Parts: sequence; structure tokens; C-alpha cells
Amino acid sequence: MMFSNRVYDILRFIADIFLPALGTLYFALSGIWGFPYGEQIVGTIMAITAFLDALLAVSKMQYNKANGQE
Repeated sequence: MMFSNRVYDILRFIADIFLPALGTLYFALSGIWGFPYGEQIVGTIMAITAFLDALLAVSKMQYNKANGQE
């Protein structure tokens, strides 16, 4: 599975910047304001982040292999 450059860049931004920032924000606000399920929501966000990172790693390996950059 190879993503186009645009899709790869968007997913990389989501996995590396947006989701970790969202998880940190929710965790902090749940402690301050008593939002429910802080650990569960942050755990879910981090699991999604790990999954996206794995997909992106596979895509990058296939791209490098297809372009002789192993």
C-alpha cells in the first residue's frame, strides 16, 4: 500500500503532531475540569497514532523499494 505524497503528508501530520497534541490537551483538561474517561480517551488516541505510524512506515518502505532506495 503506497499513499500519494499529499495523503502521506496529511497522515504524517495527523500522526506526528495533531493526535499527540489532542491527547495531551484532553488529558490536561480532564484533570483540570474533570472531563470523563481521560485515560481511556488518551489511550485510544495513542493507539490510533501507533496504528497510523505503522501504516505510514509500511507505505514508506514500499515507496523506497519501488524507487530503488532500500
